[in-house]
Amino acid sequence: MSEPASRPGWVSERLREEFPQLGLTLLEVAAEKPLARSPRGTRERLALLADRFRGGDGLVLRQWPIPHAYRVFFRHIGLDPDVTRTPIEAVAVERLLRGGLPSRGKLEDALTIAVLETGVPVVAVDADAVVGTLGLRLSGEAERLGSDDGAPSLPPGRIVVGDERGPVALLFGDVAPERAVRKASRRLLLYAVDVDGVPAVHVDEALWICQEMLEA
Repeated sequence: MSEPASRPGWVSERLREEFPQLGLTLLEVAAEKPLARSPRGTRERLALLADRFRGGDGLVLRQWPIPHAYRVFFRHIGLDPDVTRTPIEAVAVERLLRGGLPSRGKLEDALTIAVLETGVPVVAVDADAVVGTLGLRLSGEAERLGSDDGAPSLPPGRIVVGDERGPVALLFGDVAPERAVRKASRRLLLYAVDVDGVPAVHVDEALWICQEMLEA
């Protein structure tokens, strides 16, 4: 399989001034039945990773260069990584508590494998629900994460992943329901957040892993 044809998302000028290294890398993937049961090869790969990832790794994980870079960035944006865990630490804690990593379907397994193998978290949204190009900006007044009346309000100044229509997801947080991947989704848009200290090659590798799993 060829390397992913990834492309950059945009970053607002205000965020760029505060975080010069911040970026968003995008990759569109064709996926049949993304929420279906994972094939055997994916389930076996996940099980092998869970077996290799033992208690000692969980204790030193935050000292590894890429997880550490995301911890530092969490603190810079006002998130305490000891309370709001970085994605790879959240997976590590689940593995330690459960004694393994249960398969949750094709998409979720692909995202889990990618973060465990690279340290870089990847998020997927329904490509057909995105208008224009995704980017990073601060939320404005009276914005919501979703279009229905029950959608949660966003406090002004929160970093969001957005498109021409509005907020798509909170940075390292929930995705708006109408933008999430559904059973009927056939085109997914993957994104990964670039932060200072994370080489671009690892970001692309995480996206490539997801592409490989989803297109299998």
